[in-house]
Amino acid sequence: MQNSDFDLDQQNQHIESRIVASLERISQAFRVLLWHESKEFSLSPIQVQVLIFLLHHAEEKRKVSYLADEFNMTRATISDTVKLLEQKKLLVKEYEPHDSRSFIINLSAKGTDIARKVSLFSEEIRSPVSKLNQDDKENLMLSLMGIIRHLNQAGVITIQRMCKTCAYYQQTAKGQKHFCKLLNQPLETGDLRIDCPEHELKHG
Repeated sequence: MQNSDFDLDQQNQHIESRIVASLERISQAFRVLLWHESKEFSLSPIQVQVLIFLLHHAEEKRKVSYLADEFNMTRATISDTVKLLEQKKLLVKEYEPHDSRSFIINLSAKGTDIARKVSLFSEEIRSPVSKLNQDDKENLMLSLMGIIRHLNQAGVITIQRMCKTCAYYQQTAKGQKHFCKLLNQPLETGDLRIDCPEHELKHG
């Protein structure tokens, strides 16, 4: 039987377990910061996350079905969240002319103002990252992208929009250079995106 990554003996003997435990600590920090932000505006953490997502993503992604996949929740849960935010006058539904049951979710002026404020909740996490040297930042980002890609392929997370899973992305055989076919130009490691608006999922 495999030992838990949270078993202290396991951690002391295996750096992989210490890394996993460290990531879990960081996830705790995200939850704490998000919770503090949500309390200030009398919102739930998922309501805050939805507002932030709506602020920064195009209308084709501002639908209940997409949000459900984005946050790995049921459509019913996201529908309830949208309904509550609508009642708080933070968003409005724009029904599509060809289908009265389908709608795009837009932020209201009040919703936009709050979304801009709450989207800064991660500043305390960005602060130590900003102090790393450029090579460490790039290595950390590549490592995290690899973890995210694995989690996506394992079905743990549904949606991600990284360069390395995009149909426009190419890499040399040795994995040393990155190239974007959409932009038709090479990319530096620091140019790779974790959430690209032009992302097209690579199949196969």
